[in-house]
Amino acid sequence: MERLAALEAEVKADADAQRARKEAALAKVREQRATQLAERDELRSRQTELVTKKSRAQQEERDAGLEVGSALELAHRAQGMKQELTRAPRQGDKSWVKSGLASMLLGPIGWLYAGSLREAVPASAAWLAFAAIASKLIPVFLLMPVLLVALPLSGIAGVVYALQYNRTGGRQRLFDKDKATPKKQLAEASPRPIKRRP
Repeated sequence: MERLAALEAEVKADADAQRARKEAALAKVREQRATQLAERDELRSRQTELVTKKSRAQQEERDAGLEVGSALELAHRAQGMKQELTRAPRQGDKSWVKSGLASMLLGPIGWLYAGSLREAVPASAAWLAFAAIASKLIPVFLLMPVLLVALPLSGIAGVVYALQYNRTGGRQRLFDKDKATPKKQLAEASPRPIKRRP
């Protein structure tokens, strides 16, 4: 009985030792996995940070390029506008000064000087109707801020109308340009008659 008890104790001690070794091995494996996962997460975060920095730098370069391009385009347009405003008027040209002043003082009624009649006539009618209604319903002190914004914009539209008229030789639409076809473009697009020699 004593030998059997000693053998059982030995077997139990051996089983406990094996269980302890297994638990130590499992703990070591878990620790290695946790270390690997932490390293992998750190590597991913570094890669993400590098990609983000790179894409941010590329975006900043693109934005800077766009800003330079748009600034150059704006400067080019301003130069073209300056040349157009300072050139000597030809016969049949509309004065951009008169058009701008008339449009700023009279509102869309001034557009009739150089603007497209399809836009100027309805805008003038709407302006007169608004003036008639506003003079009876809206106090002057409430109407002044609207006029201080609307009339300068109307003056700018009048200047642009006159410049377009001088550039193309006819009244051009300012709004909804896609549907408008200048007379010069139609004349250039139409086939010229072929002269036959006798």
